[in-house]
This record gives sequence, C-alpha cells and structure tokens, in this order.
Amino acid sequence: MDLVEEIIKLKEEKNAIILAHNYQLPEIQDIADFIGDSLELARKAVNVDADIILFAGVDFMAETAKILNPDKKVLLPTKKATCAMANMLKVEHILEAKKKYPDAPVVLYVNTTAECKAYADVTVTSANAAKIVSKLDADTIIFGPDNNLAYYVAKRTNKRIIPIPEGGHCYVHKKFTLEDVERARKLYPNAKLIVHPECNPEIQEKADLIASTGGMVKNACLHNEWVVFTEKEMVYRLQKLYPNKKFYPANEDAFCIGMKAITLKHIYESLRDEKYEIEVPKDIAKRARKAIERMLELS
Repeated sequence: MDLVEEIIKLKEEKNAIILAHNYQLPEIQDIADFIGDSLELARKAVNVDADIILFAGVDFMAETAKILNPDKKVLLPTKKATCAMANMLKVEHILEAKKKYPDAPVVLYVNTTAECKAYADVTVTSANAAKIVSKLDADTIIFGPDNNLAYYVAKRTNKRIIPIPEGGHCYVHKKFTLEDVERARKLYPNAKLIVHPECNPEIQEKADLIASTGGMVKNACLHNEWVVFTEKEMVYRLQKLYPNKKFYPANEDAFCIGMKAITLKHIYESLRDEKYEIEVPKDIAKRARKAIERMLELS
C-alpha cells in the first residue's frame, strides 16, 4: 500500500487539510497542505475551508486549532506528539505569580496547554513576543514558560519580565553549546549563524541573526550560507525553499521527540479512523480564545 496515495485519497474523501510544523519529518512536510511556525499555523487554522484539520505538530498546536475552530474536527495523529516545555507550566505557577504581581499581565507562549492559556491576557509566539510585550501598557510582565524567550523579550523591551516556571525550557534548544558555535565558525567560515530565541542566552549572544522558524524562512534570502540553531528538520525546510543556498544543522542531536512521534502511517490511520480527536472544554476554550485572538490582532 502506498501511504502517500492513500492519504491524498482520504483527504479528498473527507475534505481534510494537513497543517504541519517546520520540525516535522521531511516526508510529512512533503504531503502537508501548509507548513509553518506556530503563528503561521494559528493564522492558517482560522481560515481553513475543510471539515477536518489534521495537525502534524504537537498537542498544544492541535488544541489551538480546535479553540479557533470549535465546529471543525481537529485530529492529532498520535497521543505521543506532546511538548515537554508546554507541560512544564501549570496553572498553579500562574496563580502564584499573579498573587505576587497582581497588576502584571500574563503573557504566555503558545507552547502551553489550553488550560494555561485560559489564564493568559495574551499569547505570543517566538516571532511576535517582543513586539506584543512592547505594546502592553504595563512595566512588569508575567511570562511563561520558556525562560530563554523571556530573556530575549526582556532585552528587546523596556519591561521587567517575570519568567514562570523557574527553569522553563525546550530541551531541544538547550542542547546547543558554545562548542557548537565554535565548531560552526571553523567548519563553515562563510556561513552566518541563525539562532532560535529558545536557545540559551550565551548562544543568542553569538548569533548573527536571532529568529523564529518563520523568521528563518523569511530571512534566509539575506545570505548564501547558514548554520541553523534549532530543531534539525528546519534545515530540510530551508533547503527545499532555497535550493541554491547552503544550510547546515548546528547539532545533529537537536531533534524533538514529540514532533518525530508522527509518521506517515499515523497520519493515514488518523484520517482513516478520524482519531485522535482533540476536544477542549467550552469554558477553557472561550477564555483561551480571547488570549489567542488578542495575539492575532496585536501581531
């Protein structure tokens, strides 16, 4: 059985669309109707003309799509596609921070559960976090869950950023070291270093450009060679978009287990059996939607 052919057939039969994140396996990127970063996928989810949205990403992304499309069926191909960083933040962390800083708005990275988003004043992505925080009428901001993105935002705004939880991080971006930077400079002397803001501060400080994955797509045209400091599959995405340029992964071990949990077989079975359907309780969805829609307005 040709899985790709079967998936295409099922998509047509069921009026389904596949949204895929930039970190997905190459063969999944190749069958997606739309590929993007968290912000681009959130925007796309609002405008899809389909009965079924199959989300080739991690669970919080599928939840966001469901919140924005309560009347559509949203599928996550496997329950193993989860985000360790999103799961680090609990509602208790938000409530504790609000007790200490009652006037501070809660700004949450979209890499959070729907339950946590329900307590946010606005959500952000790595692409728009600094822009949105700078627009808020407050000097102190509660920000979670990525501490490195909090550092990035603090440097680019005149705000006091309170990161929650302590030590919140993406294990993939924590893998990058100064040794990776030194090796990249030696191996690829003509290349520039493009770094995701989830990387540690010392890596951000060595970057030629700091960008979200969407920002990497937009800015790769500026130079002919890049060493890419984010999840390794981003190199495939960039190379496909810019075949005449050169892209190198900064670290071959930088891969997301949650993203890589999805295979073509999972996508085929998910479409065939319409599993695993994402449901978000109505009260949580209603509150989370306000924070997501505010992000879309401000960005």
